[in-house]
Amino acid sequence: MRRLLFLAFLLIGFLTQAQYGTNCEIRQFKLNAFNPGIEYEMALGVNSTLDIRVAYQVALEPASSQPLEDFDFFPAITVQNRYYHNLNSRERRRRSIYGNSGNYIAPSAAIFSPGDRVVEGQLVDGIHGYGGLVYGIQRSFDSGFSFSIDAGAGYYVGPFKGTIQPVVNLSIGWIISEKRWCVGL
Repeated sequence: MRRLLFLAFLLIGFLTQAQYGTNCEIRQFKLNAFNPGIEYEMALGVNSTLDIRVAYQVALEPASSQPLEDFDFFPAITVQNRYYHNLNSRERRRRSIYGNSGNYIAPSAAIFSPGDRVVEGQLVDGIHGYGGLVYGIQRSFDSGFSFSIDAGAGYYVGPFKGTIQPVVNLSIGWIISEKRWCVGL
């Protein structure tokens, strides 16, 4: 009877680990070096997070006639609802999922506040932004070093004619604070 009870507790322990061991971090703060700023990522569900980035980031100049060739640094707020689709398979292959190391798909929205500027001889003022869909990867290491890159397309709006343009986000920095969700890790 004791052996049966021990096996039942052992099985419950394995099932509990299997259910909760591959979830996302509850929350983590990161400092970004490439796009200077701060990023906060919080768990929304089993493999889903909300990522908010406030940074001075490289962006297209959508008011330009050649926006793909005209880049600048703008103050920005970027929000993504990331769904990590491969955390379970990474863990099965004994790959790290620390810091939400995985591949994701995410609706993404950003607001840029560049202020008044002259683009092709015309004064452009006001904020602009985009909403779109991106696919990306994020990797974090025990040292705290973290990077993520995602790419997709977004519809840009602002004080110009709205257009669909590419979206690329790059974040390189360090995790400065995290709250682990993964049981036993």
